[in-house]
Amino acid sequence: MKRRQFLNAASALAVGGQFVATNAQAQDASEGPSPALDVFGFEEVAAIAADRATRVYTQPVAEQVGSFADLNYDQYRAIRFRRDMDPLKGRGGFALDLLPPGAIFYEPININVVRDGVPQKLGFDPHMLEFDPSQFPDGADLETKGDMGWSGFRLRTMLNKPGIMDEFLVFQGATYFRAVARGTLYGLSGRGLAIKTGSPDGEEFPLFTDFWIHEPAEATGTVRIHAVLDSKSVTGAYQFDVNPGAVTMIRTRVALFPRVELRETGLAPLTSMFWFSPASRRTVDDYRPAVHDSDGLQMHTGAGQALWRSLSSPKTLQIASFVDHSPRGFGLIQRKRDFEDFQDAEAMYHLRPSAWIEPEADWGEGEIRLIEIPVENEFNDNIVTYWVPKNPMAKGKRHEFRYRLSFTALPPNDLPLAKIRQVRSGRSINSETTRSYIVDFDLSLFTQEMPESKVTTSTGKIVHAYLKPLPEQEVLRLAFEYEPGDAELADLQALLTNKDGVALSETWMTRWTA
Repeated sequence: MKRRQFLNAASALAVGGQFVATNAQAQDASEGPSPALDVFGFEEVAAIAADRATRVYTQPVAEQVGSFADLNYDQYRAIRFRRDMDPLKGRGGFALDLLPPGAIFYEPININVVRDGVPQKLGFDPHMLEFDPSQFPDGADLETKGDMGWSGFRLRTMLNKPGIMDEFLVFQGATYFRAVARGTLYGLSGRGLAIKTGSPDGEEFPLFTDFWIHEPAEATGTVRIHAVLDSKSVTGAYQFDVNPGAVTMIRTRVALFPRVELRETGLAPLTSMFWFSPASRRTVDDYRPAVHDSDGLQMHTGAGQALWRSLSSPKTLQIASFVDHSPRGFGLIQRKRDFEDFQDAEAMYHLRPSAWIEPEADWGEGEIRLIEIPVENEFNDNIVTYWVPKNPMAKGKRHEFRYRLSFTALPPNDLPLAKIRQVRSGRSINSETTRSYIVDFDLSLFTQEMPESKVTTSTGKIVHAYLKPLPEQEVLRLAFEYEPGDAELADLQALLTNKDGVALSETWMTRWTA
């Protein structure tokens, strides 16, 4: 189809489709970086998503054949994209790798490059790949393509050293993507949408079926990506404006077109891994003091509160909700940034990035939801968080949201409150049924007058709470014991205040389970 024909068809879909914009968050489509000739844009992608939402969903699947059939983990990793085949050819300081099908990646993805406003499809071609002879001693079958497509892509730029094109962003598998900032390594993931996560009916995993990667303009430092999401319950149009650096910022615009009324649907989801820490290692026998990609859920509420919810790996599925109105930000954070915190010279958990979500405009009423799934090792993600709007998203209408997603070592802290530095927990020396807790706060804000502590629990009893400054460690230690009684589950909170009850610290939270 020629460009003019495509755009006319897309415009007709945008006008004639059954979906109408209903969200007050919708903003000017011209916002953000865009080359002068960049005609193909967000509304064209939204028209495609709106049209698909009027049709019955079909799961895209392609049979893996030839050299791509029955690949094990090592064989799949032995297939590399040829750098001399880069579709971007270094334009704007960026490079693009196309990722092959195989192993667990069996859904064909349509990938396009947009040049001068015109989309150009990047068809699957095994000749664009090289195969490590140690895993493919007889060579690869480069003529067998079948119906396979690419499984995703990664982007590169000179992130850490001049002349070295480091990968900084990868989209592959369902709607998952990972990004890194300067000096960090891949860890937690972002997602396009979370549907029925933690539901007894089972989770629904939408798929990014199509991508349009816009050829970057010179000297902007930004690359724009459009995508279509498809699923049994909803379609969606996405725009990602990605600016890599010390903070890799992804400005995100989303238009959703539900096929059904959407309830319990998570916006701006993040997925991470938490196995154990000094506060949660009751059954772990391991030489390392901690193993996790993130150690806490940080929240800045619409009312100006700063909350820190310590993560855990529970014995049973745990779901926690934090009701809010117009949240300022939330994210999964890796505060431990020293090698000594993990003692892992291979995984290097102290270099894993944090991810911080900042809504643009007003998200209204809803809740930040945290899901903690039991795990017995570090090889599976088990932590999910996202925003759930209070009101369901109606079928047959367009629902639009915008937010900034930052991958960085630590998120910006715009609230002058003492942060939690460390949490430790263990069985009390006074009773086998009592739990001792240590919560260390930054001491720097308390040089003149010591604060008061407020420790509460949803059930059970808090005893023996006291504060002790540790100047050499630069922390103010809050110690207390928790007596559960007959409780099977309890939510604990601690806060430092002045004499008038004004908060001087983050509110620390955790969930205890029997």
